[in-house]
Amino acid sequence: MSRELVVRSRRVVTPAGVRPAAIHIRDEIIAAVAGFDDVPSGAQLHDAGDRAVIPGIVDTHVHINEPGRAHWEGFETATRAAAAGGVTTLIEMPLNSIPSTTTVDAYHYKLEAARGKCSVDVGFWGGVVPGNTGELGGLYQAGVFGFKCFLVPSGVAEFQHVTETDLREAVPELARLDAVLLAHSELPGPIEEAARRTPAAALRSESQPPPTKYATWWASRPREAEDQAIALLLRLSREFKTRIHIVHLSSASALRSLQAARRDRLPITVETCPHYLTFAAEEIPDRATEFKCAPPIRERDNRERLWDALGEGLIDLVATDHSPAPPAMKATDSGDFMQAWGGIASLQLSLPALWTRARQRGFGLEHLTEWLCRAPARLAGLGDRKGAIAVGYDADLVDWEPEASFRVDPAQLHHRHKLTPYSGRELAGVVRTTFLRGEIVYDDGKFAAKPQGKILRRGQ
Repeated sequence: MSRELVVRSRRVVTPAGVRPAAIHIRDEIIAAVAGFDDVPSGAQLHDAGDRAVIPGIVDTHVHINEPGRAHWEGFETATRAAAAGGVTTLIEMPLNSIPSTTTVDAYHYKLEAARGKCSVDVGFWGGVVPGNTGELGGLYQAGVFGFKCFLVPSGVAEFQHVTETDLREAVPELARLDAVLLAHSELPGPIEEAARRTPAAALRSESQPPPTKYATWWASRPREAEDQAIALLLRLSREFKTRIHIVHLSSASALRSLQAARRDRLPITVETCPHYLTFAAEEIPDRATEFKCAPPIRERDNRERLWDALGEGLIDLVATDHSPAPPAMKATDSGDFMQAWGGIASLQLSLPALWTRARQRGFGLEHLTEWLCRAPARLAGLGDRKGAIAVGYDADLVDWEPEASFRVDPAQLHHRHKLTPYSGRELAGVVRTTFLRGEIVYDDGKFAAKPQGKILRRGQ
């Protein structure tokens, strides 16, 4: 891009605060963040006026599932939804695709599947599964941004969960590489114990809640499973000095051990998701399987404690864990929570979903930008080029109206399957225009003629 583009607003969220500013863009990069009236003669001007301009959102927890399960979600649909929601960078999870991204060959297969289909920039996590420690160095050198593991069955046969024995083999190698380990933190033991207390046959008896009640699913994934998994990961981090990231924190009772880890300066980071900050178990209707996820959405009081931890900085960031599936897999006909696939579709809605609740609690645009942009970029090792409006950074920008509201209409969602617990909900914050490296990729319902996204690799 040889021409100069200026994007200006009276509310630009910069690392130094929110202020009127003109963002000068040349060759895909922010060249200057100048005064509001500093618009060179001949420059193309995008004037956002009183709307807010924030950095493009970086979502580090997205399941796209291509190749192999693109009928669940594919690169084309997922990245269009991302652009419409102000998300300009995705780091995609290694499971659900076939093959899973657990070998160098599978990683290259994934790169080929994504090529030419992405409306936003996309990078990839590798996977840690039993027996693949020998692949980790090659995957990291090839360009994955870190590694994901499950401590409980993942739901797909291609991505097996790890035990403590497996982790004790892999974690020293990750420490040697200085690679971060992202962990789905639930242990099988407490879940199996919950199943013994409420066997499947009892779910259909008059003395037990039926499987169409959310309480049945909620009780089947007790917080002890999450708390004990996190305690294990903290012990391993302490022993091997390995960087560990707790994904989709649901259990507020784990916060005390995480706080102690912070005091001891362990290299631990934590995320939660918009659905844990929005919904409460007591409010979920019968048969509403669109709310099913693992770990589960917990009580109202638990939600408020997560908000407190986010405000205090104990939780570092918010990511969607976008994990859609065909409606039939969500058991929409039967409403059976125990049979439904566990995953929430929300990629397009992370900004308004989080902002709606955040502003009610007195948080501002700078908090939002830290949680959705700067902290996720740091997690992925992209903190020097993504997630901030500053000189030298990629010109990834979102022009949006924080005061405007809308009602979620599934027909207006761009991910492959429209089933979402946000359907019909009134949310605050309307994305008007999304810029990817200075190019408009979404503008009031319209997309760029061709996908503009790049494939990101660690170290490039």
